[in-house]
Amino acid sequence: MAYDRIDVPDGTRIELADPETGELDVPEDPIVPVIHGDGIGTDVAPAAKRVLSAAAEATGRSIEWLRLYAGGRARERYDEHLPAETVEAIREYRVALKGPLTTPVGAGYRSLNVALRQTLDLYANVRPTYYLEGVPSPMTAPEEMDMVTFRENTEDVYAGIEWEADTDEVERVREFVEEEMGFDDVMHEGPIGIGVKPITETGSKRLVREAIDYAVENDREKVTLVHKGNIMKFTEGQFGEWGMEVADEEYPDDEVFAAPDSLWEEQDEVDVPEGAVMVEERLADAMLQWMQLRTDEFDVLAMPNLNGDYLSDAAGAQVGGLGVAPGGNFGHGRMLAEPVHGSAPKRAGQDMANPTAMVLSGRFMFEYVGWEDAGDLVRDALEAQIASKRVTYDIERQIEGGERLGTSEFAAEVTERVASTA
Repeated sequence: MAYDRIDVPDGTRIELADPETGELDVPEDPIVPVIHGDGIGTDVAPAAKRVLSAAAEATGRSIEWLRLYAGGRARERYDEHLPAETVEAIREYRVALKGPLTTPVGAGYRSLNVALRQTLDLYANVRPTYYLEGVPSPMTAPEEMDMVTFRENTEDVYAGIEWEADTDEVERVREFVEEEMGFDDVMHEGPIGIGVKPITETGSKRLVREAIDYAVENDREKVTLVHKGNIMKFTEGQFGEWGMEVADEEYPDDEVFAAPDSLWEEQDEVDVPEGAVMVEERLADAMLQWMQLRTDEFDVLAMPNLNGDYLSDAAGAQVGGLGVAPGGNFGHGRMLAEPVHGSAPKRAGQDMANPTAMVLSGRFMFEYVGWEDAGDLVRDALEAQIASKRVTYDIERQIEGGERLGTSEFAAEVTERVASTA
């Protein structure tokens, strides 16, 4: 397509080498689209680009950043919050980095983040959660957390199928549910909001398949399907059933083992074939406590959309909060990397936000395209910087003897460490 409003640089792009496996053909000097985003995105995105560019150069590569717009900046430039060119550029260039977005009132979207994921069918929200030495944490052993969460990204209650109280539409739905479907003693009298929670076989199986493939390819021992199927039997319960079907029917027994009767805490010892990934089920409410009490027993989690939202944030809290939590959205050989945190508009433009989550999202992007060596430089440099106690305000205020740096100062020192340790 023609990018009438985007200045596209000369250069090379990442291509899909194998549609069956999703393998990418990655040049040494790719064009990578980037959305700075809203709020503190204007601070953390340039900082992250600086560190990531240095890591690429230190490993003999280079990145040509292609600036895209969404959110408030897009509104200022193009009078729309999500330009078609932005979506199409991400679709075409396959790998992109995005800062936090704020959905303004009256924007025509429930969420710009959700709109991007759904438009591009980036159906797997993946968050690697691990501890950086020196980051303050509420846990006594935060280093036990090394978990990857796979959250279904396109359906569940985030599908946006709901009706507002005191509207003709909601009364029609209520009448249908009560009179046609027979649920006439469930809903209270008076104003009511009603939503629909679609969970499909297609959406469930492709998400679980991504989680199992990741576990197999990265030598992980276990995939846990997390849902509330004991109550929502025909939505979340079927997520679990469909997920276990994937494990049982699509992989050889010596590679993936579907654990029988694994939904409840009390179970017999399971005899897993040596080297095989075990796939089990757990209830979502119980999982919230097991994640804290038995952190090192869990490895990869796969969940419907809402559970994934809750549990991935809770996992991030165990390693110090969303300011250090990276993430990415995947589907059809594409990745949109993004930090977990929000736009924090009160801190915008003050050069004080922590860019670590966005830097680590870029590291996740590096791993996806096969640049693990550059990713390792990024993590090592961040840990060394945190160990020096020269950190941004969110960490400095929690540690003894810390020295507060601005966002740009922090990024500059991390960049120097990347260059010096290459």
